[in-house]
Amino acid sequence: MPPSADRSLADAAGLAPRILLVTAALDRHAREMLASLRAAGALPKAVKLSEIAHDSGSASGLRIPGFGEDLPDAVCVRTMDGGSFEQVTRRLGILHALGRRGVLVSNNAPSIELCVDKSATSYRLAEAGLPSPRSFVVETREAALAILAAEGGPLVLKPLFGAQGKGLLLVREPDDLPDEATVAGVYYLQRFAGRLSEGTYSDMRILVSAGRAVAGMVRRSTGWITNIKQGAEGLPMPQDPELERLAERAAAAVGADFCGVDLLRDPSGAAQVIEVNSMPAWTGLAAATGLDIPAIRARDLLAALAARRRPDAPRLAWAG
Repeated sequence: MPPSADRSLADAAGLAPRILLVTAALDRHAREMLASLRAAGALPKAVKLSEIAHDSGSASGLRIPGFGEDLPDAVCVRTMDGGSFEQVTRRLGILHALGRRGVLVSNNAPSIELCVDKSATSYRLAEAGLPSPRSFVVETREAALAILAAEGGPLVLKPLFGAQGKGLLLVREPDDLPDEATVAGVYYLQRFAGRLSEGTYSDMRILVSAGRAVAGMVRRSTGWITNIKQGAEGLPMPQDPELERLAERAAAAVGADFCGVDLLRDPSGAAQVIEVNSMPAWTGLAAATGLDIPAIRARDLLAALAARRRPDAPRLAWAG
């Protein structure tokens, strides 16, 4: 959509909306997002969650740099800064508080929590009846060994909180399982559903925005880890209505309105949903598709905000 059309979304809502861009760093993705929001007619401000203070004496209960005691019209969550369990809990609490105040938060705190915790994602995918490799989550090495013995095939051990392919381990034998300290006392195990084809491994990443599959790529690698950050190549993805529909349903299952869904076809050709990422990067996807991903994100965010501002718009349940 051209910038002029994007800008009309903001104009239709009245004054230019003030957007809080939550980001852990002012990196290239954040700068592109700021530029796209400005091009769409918004007034964005990039802030780390760690910089936002709770203040029970303020009108909103929060103090946001650049906003004072006022609240933004919408929040666009790009990335969250890491920290201790206490820090991360507090920062998610800020997103919860903004949502309860009626601010459009995208993605909202419940969705981020579901996607960050791979076990919660697996639970929601299974609950929604979506095809996904069977997953197990236990807290002792003894229990993990019992699962490996019962499965008899390779399992993928993943950090419960992890991204970009870091910390993945293919487990075939008991000696492949690390000790409990290495995995922080949690073994998240997922059946290995990939297949080897002509010496390469591949899967698909589909971007879902506002309930629609808007972009997709094939990720191809000589190793079984297919993340772009781990050296995989992003290639154009042929249209696949089945996978696109599965990606949309996976996004709905975790309540995400902007996310990257990883899928593959197993050796039998059956589609499988592997993961949902609520804070996806888009470098490889943009290169593979030629699409302006941040412009799509800005367009859909402002459209959602304009819809909420209509007098007849239904109030979202999570807004409190």
